[in-house]
Amino acid sequence: MTRALELARRGLYTTTPNPRVGCVIVRDNDVIGEGWHERAGEPHAEVHALKQAGARARGATVYVTLEPCAHQGRTPPCCDALIAAGVSRVIAAIEDPNQLVAGKGWAMLRAANIDVDIGLMVDEATALNIGFISRMTRGRPWVRLKVAASLDGKTALLNGQSQWITGEAARRDGHAWRAQACAILTGIGTVKDDNPRLTVRDTETPRQPLRVVVDSRLETPLDAHVAGKGTLFAAAANWVKPLQALQSQGAEIIVLPNAAGKVELPDLMLELGRRGINELHVEAGYKLNGSLLNEGLVDELLIYLAPSVMGDAARSMFHLPALNALSEQRRLSIVDVRQIGADIRILARVGPV
Repeated sequence: MTRALELARRGLYTTTPNPRVGCVIVRDNDVIGEGWHERAGEPHAEVHALKQAGARARGATVYVTLEPCAHQGRTPPCCDALIAAGVSRVIAAIEDPNQLVAGKGWAMLRAANIDVDIGLMVDEATALNIGFISRMTRGRPWVRLKVAASLDGKTALLNGQSQWITGEAARRDGHAWRAQACAILTGIGTVKDDNPRLTVRDTETPRQPLRVVVDSRLETPLDAHVAGKGTLFAAAANWVKPLQALQSQGAEIIVLPNAAGKVELPDLMLELGRRGINELHVEAGYKLNGSLLNEGLVDELLIYLAPSVMGDAARSMFHLPALNALSEQRRLSIVDVRQIGADIRILARVGPV
């Protein structure tokens, strides 16, 4: 199963909107077939492994990181392939949360007299597909919010200048996280201050994530890097002239207003889920960061802390209402802490899936 998970990680940047899946086939203590799912519309991990195993798959044991599919999608059901190959046992890490599968794969295999065991290396398999699980169970992506800050928690000067607080190694690491995501989200404040590209540049990837900009009044300049094809703008009203101007450059605009005249962020998350976005990587300013956190939409914080201080007047990580008691603190669970170049990277969970 460890090997199957290693194989699944090869699809880290490519499988969206599908899950990352690896498969290993063993017979008489020898590995006779391996495979992983590479991208949507192409054969699944089990099919690749069965092809490699050939006739030796009969009577073999299959290790797979996710329940084999039991429905016809872009490709035929993997359960049919496993049954036809005559395997004797399937050991899987987790059940597929997709309601089109969810237990149906196990039922098909057992009906064909194939032994099924579930639950080997659950935590590792869950972490690998945290976004897919989130979208299948909650209808919205797993939201990872990235912040680069000084040691006193400041992300920009009062005038908005923020490039660069952390070092080159931390920025390169941040691009690897971007590549893993299906979409990258920012706000109009960051667009105006930094004119970001919101692209993956320091990590090899066969595709670029969707760019998402929260821009209530559609104030993005037409010469901004994000003002074009590959960007989805979320607005609070149908601002005709800027909407048409952005559309003429290839951008897509959706209108999701709330009662305050801002973008309804929970609705935006659901819309991204409907579009097959598994993991959403946020790189925004303190106002949008605070709004996302306050709405309960952030699942994970990816924080890079530089060995510097910027003082009280600088901008903080989050714009949040004042607390009246320490009991109102938002508690986090630290998942990982490590040094990246001269900076410290902290990965912390805000809440469960």
